Amino acid sequence: MRRLFIIRHGNTFASSAEARRVGARTDIPLVESGRMQAEQLGQWFAREKLAVRRILSSPLQRARQTAELIAAAVGVECAGSCDWLGEIDHGPDEDQPEAAVLARIGADALARWDEQAIPPDGWIVDAEARVQAWRAFFAEGGEGVDLLVTSNGAARFALVASGLSRGALKLRTGAFGELAVDDDGRVSLIRWDVRP
Repeated sequence: MRRLFIIRHGNTFASSAEARRVGARTDIPLVESGRMQAEQLGQWFAREKLAVRRILSSPLQRARQTAELIAAAVGVECAGSCDWLGEIDHGPDEDQPEAAVLARIGADALARWDEQAIPPDGWIVDAEARVQAWRAFFAEGGEGVDLLVTSNGAARFALVASGLSRGALKLRTGAFGELAVDDDGRVSLIRWDVRP
């Protein structure tokens, strides 16, 4: 059996900053609180003494930095970045304040994204390609633990691809979800949106 931990990168905004919708075109680093979240994740995974076989991440620096801090704590090198773990493109809402995004797309559109992974008008998301990439990853087989560091926009498609999407798909920054893949390729949800 494989265990998959889907990890959202740490904070990219200080608590005093106005939250903005950042995606594929906004490659920003972790802030200090994000580094602390990544270190806490690393400490948690190290305490669990999991048989981590590889750590993969999104190409964006916020995910790579989170993956590197976790890797240092568990003593496993990062295997590299994968485009299919990359963040989605928020189109006209990229790098816009959350209030402006909500005003443009409306609460219903945001709820459909958060609960069903249906992107709002103008967002650039190849949902089918993302679902297929997750399914291909699930089908790889093997034993041990894989840690996948990504963004909220990409992480939700793990649940969609596995048929486990019920309710909120969102992962908070510095949180993880855990899936198990049995020898027949069946995926089960262990937990979602957990902060250590």
